[in-house]
Amino acid sequence: MEELVGIGADPVPNPGQDSERQPRRRVSGIDRAVQILDYLQETGRAATGYDIARAVRAPVSTVYSVVDDLVDKQMLARGVDGTIWFGARLYHYGLAYARSLDLLTVATHEMHELCREVGETVQICGRDGDMMVVLAMAEGPGHFNVTSRVGTRVPLNWTASGRLLVSHLPAAERVEIFRRSARASPTGRAEIDPEALADAAAASLAARLSIQSGESDYAVACIASPIRDPDGQCAATVSIVLPEFKVQQDRERFVGAVLESARRIEASLGWGDVVGGRRTSGPL
Repeated sequence: MEELVGIGADPVPNPGQDSERQPRRRVSGIDRAVQILDYLQETGRAATGYDIARAVRAPVSTVYSVVDDLVDKQMLARGVDGTIWFGARLYHYGLAYARSLDLLTVATHEMHELCREVGETVQICGRDGDMMVVLAMAEGPGHFNVTSRVGTRVPLNWTASGRLLVSHLPAAERVEIFRRSARASPTGRAEIDPEALADAAAASLAARLSIQSGESDYAVACIASPIRDPDGQCAATVSIVLPEFKVQQDRERFVGAVLESARRIEASLGWGDVVGGRRTSGPL
């Protein structure tokens, strides 16, 4: 299935423009399917075919046709109210993909070990463009409620992990990323100055530690450590999410636990300690 659309910011030709003068290209059904899936992933909620068509600026009839095909193949599911969401087949694809990732496999195992050790919620986080995303999560045994779940995406400047995930990049690139992505947090306490964020990110990598307290959620703190690859880049983070007051009461225990957890993950992957972008074989 293919359709003709205009090139530029608006993929669908503007009826007010001279159609004979507007450049045109072909958009395949695969491209439309990816647009639909991307839209659902970015918004994080089910939507109608009409809403999706408006958002991706595609003909409604085309979107309905692609959606019907994806529903038939269980890649999308249609709710009783007619809205569209991800289907079971995508979940199985995701499980197969996750099993193939050595980093996520090792990190998830260590995540559960750390959760048992400290008795708090532990997350493995990665970067998705200008956002931080929760890749895996082990909930602590208590009643403390953590709002972020697996798949949650938040601006990089809101979290301890977010700053670490860009910490290995050149200074100018860090500043540019924060300049376009930094947002005010719900608590109003998250730093939004690009220069300050870039500096804090670099300092966090040097210390192998980033701590945020009450920046994204009230009374919630996060203690994160980078999982660094052999080139010294922060491939992911391991973090403890806990009540803010506990960081004040027992900071050293939690900091020590998350630092050792990150080092164990690196050691299990054969990455060892990383110094200045080079891998060393020193002890944990």
